[in-house]
Amino acid sequence: MTSQSVQERSPARGGRRALPVWERRGLSARMRRLLLEGDVTGRYGGSSDSDAGYRLTMALAVGCSQPGRAWIPADFFQVLLYTPTAGGAWARHLRERKGTDYAEAKLAAMLDKARRLVAGAPVITCRQDALEAIEAVRQVVEEQQWSAAGGAGSDLKNLIARLMLCELAGGLEHTASVRQLAEAMGCARATVEASNRRLVEDGWLVLLRSGSGKLHGSMWRLKVPDRLRPHGAAQTHGAGVGRSPTAGYRGAGTVPAAHSTDTRAIGSLMHHDAFHHHGHGLSGARILACLDPLDGLDVRALREATGLHRSTIQRRLARLVADGLVAELEGRYYLASALAGPARLHPEEELLNDSARRRATRGRGRARRERHQVERARYQRWLEERQRRRNCRRALVLVPEGVVDPATGEVHDERWRGWDLSDTRHPTFPYTPTTGQVA
Repeated sequence: MTSQSVQERSPARGGRRALPVWERRGLSARMRRLLLEGDVTGRYGGSSDSDAGYRLTMALAVGCSQPGRAWIPADFFQVLLYTPTAGGAWARHLRERKGTDYAEAKLAAMLDKARRLVAGAPVITCRQDALEAIEAVRQVVEEQQWSAAGGAGSDLKNLIARLMLCELAGGLEHTASVRQLAEAMGCARATVEASNRRLVEDGWLVLLRSGSGKLHGSMWRLKVPDRLRPHGAAQTHGAGVGRSPTAGYRGAGTVPAAHSTDTRAIGSLMHHDAFHHHGHGLSGARILACLDPLDGLDVRALREATGLHRSTIQRRLARLVADGLVAELEGRYYLASALAGPARLHPEEELLNDSARRRATRGRGRARRERHQVERARYQRWLEERQRRRNCRRALVLVPEGVVDPATGEVHDERWRGWDLSDTRHPTFPYTPTTGQVA
């Protein structure tokens, strides 16, 4: 929608005076497509057509209430009620059923609700601001020294998976289910649930809304813990507290000055079968993220860079070298040329699949996804069965037909004398207010 001014209402509304000129900005590209084409991707699908239409219209109301746009109600009415847009089908159907005044009042209330929602949210003027907020959290995550014990490795994978979801969502608030995180992290659901509890207690996560039904996942907010805000110094997470946070990333066997974890490189590996718990694991992915095809690192430098124990590094390196993921020369270790990308580590699918076959972990991810699909289908069937039972209970009539005359309310069956039959599905027998005995 290009910038324009609404001068008058629809002729169907009668001879009303012209509205003043209002300057506004158009919709974003995504909101424009939603208005003109409708919900072609099913993003705003609901339990019924009416529910889906309300969700789509509410999304348009939020898009029209963003800072710098602030549509007036007349603009909102014009594009939804008086223009044949695909996104306004629900609003026009509402107008046909309940009248123009009701439809306009409903849309005005939705626009007012959207304005309050936008006003209460943190001010983000563009996607770049949102990405900068995500990168600020990513920097703090990468500066921490994550131990391999005490569940810290699972917490690191959890945060990396959520950072990727935040980039897709365009902000620190994101929706994620336990099964979705388990597939992205390459671990079991119980591991994700335990990690979520630890991250909430440690201040990394805030649960905004618990998921309900089959269309609504849990809403989370990712943030930097308060204990890390004042100083910003790297601290050890999990086991190994008290170790010096000296670590590094590259440097031909030397110890760099600052510790850093390449979360993007680890995120591209941790879900693969080759880095299953019984394969190379998260420790193997962290080692690969530190290596370079040209600058070699020895065991001591890798220990300082990752914070892992020396024996763990040696054991993982032996497996990585055997599978062709790492090259060893004179005590220094280099990233295999097949995994070297232009900017960072680039996973080579065939090489990783061959490594997974060697470690007998090939197919673990596919089996996990299939199991989750079965669990989702079973859960949806349970929801449908529960709704069916509720509908049956609502339709249940305890008082037989013919006991009460529908015209006069007279009770024809003497066995029901004294009962309150105003609600045939919930008949009650009166009690005396003083003794509690049957009257």
